[in-house]
Amino acid sequence: MKKGLPKIFSPDAKDLRKRILFTLMVLGLYGVGTGITIVWASGWLSTLYGNLGFLGIFNLMSGGGFDKFSIFGLGVTPYINASIVTQLLTMDIIPYFKELKEQGYVGRQKINRITRYLGILLAFIQSYVLTVFLLGVKDVDMVLKITLVMSAGTSFLLWLGDQITNKGIGNGQSLLIMSSIVLSLPAVFTGAYNAFVTAGTYVNWVGVLFFILYIIMYLLVIVGVVWITLAERKIPIQYANKTVSAYGAKQSYLPLRINYAGVMPVIFASMLLTIPSIVVNIINNQAAIDFVNKYIMYTSPTGFILYIALIVFFSYFYTFMAMNPEEMSKDLNKSGAYIPGVRPGSETTKYISKIVGRLTLVGSLFIAILAGMPILISNLTGLDQSVAIGGTGILIVVGVAIETFKQIQSGLISRSFANRRGRQ
Repeated sequence: MKKGLPKIFSPDAKDLRKRILFTLMVLGLYGVGTGITIVWASGWLSTLYGNLGFLGIFNLMSGGGFDKFSIFGLGVTPYINASIVTQLLTMDIIPYFKELKEQGYVGRQKINRITRYLGILLAFIQSYVLTVFLLGVKDVDMVLKITLVMSAGTSFLLWLGDQITNKGIGNGQSLLIMSSIVLSLPAVFTGAYNAFVTAGTYVNWVGVLFFILYIIMYLLVIVGVVWITLAERKIPIQYANKTVSAYGAKQSYLPLRINYAGVMPVIFASMLLTIPSIVVNIINNQAAIDFVNKYIMYTSPTGFILYIALIVFFSYFYTFMAMNPEEMSKDLNKSGAYIPGVRPGSETTKYISKIVGRLTLVGSLFIAILAGMPILISNLTGLDQSVAIGGTGILIVVGVAIETFKQIQSGLISRSFANRRGRQ
């Protein structure tokens, strides 16, 4: 292999290249499917255009397929909602789910199976509600056809995600979500260009300047997400049967990520703020709709403050529920490890809780700023609401891209190690 040639193109990585090509093929199939409108829904789509507003987050997560009521119109959003429900149930809410979580691989397989069944059920319920209340379809036969096709589309996407996980480069469902958002980005940037340059709202050179600043803002968001995703605090730990001063010994660490929750708080907050809008539009009460638009939607001042507060809250909630300091303290004690200068037991638990709390505060505020910047820019410049949601999309895309890169890098290292052993 020539010096400087990426390792992924070496003969040893042939299997990995096949996995990458398979993943790209599946994602391409998904991209094609988002453009195929359900033929039975086409007659009612005129009632949807220009009235998407509060459901923009769903359109983002489906790669723009939701406003066309495509066969993949729901994307994997029902699976995300089901995952949120099952994750919450495993956190000491229902003993059965907690037991499954503690059973290791077998328990995780059962939880994944339950999540998929629940996701398909939610897909059926969501597609029914959207068909009846959003499109206004009254014909029972048409409602059933559209609902079944959209539910089947989500089921097929779950299967495609499993194929990417097993035969591709992993993170199947996450890659589908990422590709959904990537498919929506051209429309976001086109909308921003039209609003700044071609709409005539600003003088030509001012509009171009604003558009350039908009692009710079997105680049800063990407840099910020990369930094916050990779940043971590390393707490030194010592094992009772080892000494750091021993010859050749390496210091062991307990790595704690600044943003352990990733983009989940943003998704939780966005979904939660969407629920009131869906409810008031279903009941079709104009007074309730006006109240939600004025005080709860994150494009309003009070809604924006609520959105930021929810991101911070869910950051703490998700981090402390998924990364329990008490369990971490017990695991350290079981492995014969301790934090120098801190007594094992309750003092270790308090110490870890304090560190995690501080890290979560920094991470949650940073993520809240990144998620809030596009909304502020949208309110100040009058850009379309879909452009405001783009900040959330960038958070998800960068997070998934980093995890995928790590998996590819890990695969290259393991294959390189296996080939070296084979030559010896």
